[in-house]
Amino acid sequence: MSRIKVDALQGTSGSDTAITLSGANATVGGTLAVTGVHTIGTNAVFTSDGSATSLLLRRSVAKLFVNYQENATINDQINISSITDSGTGVHTPNITSNMGNNVYTLVAGCGGYHEHCIFAGRSTDSFPTYGRDNESNSGNYDINAMIAGFGDLA
Repeated sequence: MSRIKVDALQGTSGSDTAITLSGANATVGGTLAVTGVHTIGTNAVFTSDGSATSLLLRRSVAKLFVNYQENATINDQINISSITDSGTGVHTPNITSNMGNNVYTLVAGCGGYHEHCIFAGRSTDSFPTYGRDNESNSGNYDINAMIAGFGDLA
């Protein structure tokens, strides 16, 4: 097997070092342009605007998303296989790739000014949603919902 040993790579134009190598670590100066499909490791870290905070990428992205109509028809989704319609205002989105535990966070919005969505429990493979009318907050009410979920996948 051939091996090339260098400490830095620099382009032929300009004087800035593009890549600095130290053991198994590499530092890229400037912009790294990546094309095609690439896998990012589970420990990928990104730095916030202003370099104040570093966060794990896998903890910062939604693991599920669903946008559905009053009749439980899915308009768009990520990691939701179907919705069980259990009657007026009671819908249960079913998760394709299970969550790692049942303490994940759900964030919801509704399509109407008089609607809100509540959650009464969740499991690793689904979560029941209940539509409510803002004025009375009683009874079940069919809603247009948009829900995102954050947490670890199984």
